[in-house]
Amino acid sequence: MTEEESPKRVGILMGSESDMDRMRGAWEALEAFEVGYEVSIRSAHRSPETTATYAAEAEARGLRVLIAGAGAAAHLAGALAAYTCLPVIGVPLSSPSLGGLDALLATVQMPRGVPVAVVAIDNSYNAGLLAVQILALTDEKLRKRFAAYKERMAADIASQNEALRVRKEK
Repeated sequence: MTEEESPKRVGILMGSESDMDRMRGAWEALEAFEVGYEVSIRSAHRSPETTATYAAEAEARGLRVLIAGAGAAAHLAGALAAYTCLPVIGVPLSSPSLGGLDALLATVQMPRGVPVAVVAIDNSYNAGLLAVQILALTDEKLRKRFAAYKERMAADIASQNEALRVRKEK
């Protein structure tokens, strides 16, 4: 399901167009669960006013979760969290200089009172899954789809384990 086919409940933001490939996993996860989303480029440093406005108006526009990917100083998730009561999920993005450790630390070290959930470096897919889990708290159909997803993962592991056992016996 594309963002045009479902009400937009998740906002996916990134610091620049160069982040698009690493943030693609977020909307792939949301599409797998038929959750509507929108994608936007915002910057905590280069366009702070429009970033603040986006965050402040997100809930009124129907969004329920924000996902923010940024590298280096990685203040996008924190900037959004400062202006909204919605849950914000930060995706630290890798950079050539420090491999994403800088972004990870900048995203995870939020001051008391301004929480940001953080996933692994470059793991926007997990950010999308976390958004699905948050939305599933109040959406029973979505919760059931997520539970089925978890069951499929467990069945895949069981199948792999059985195949390994069979190979070892030969």
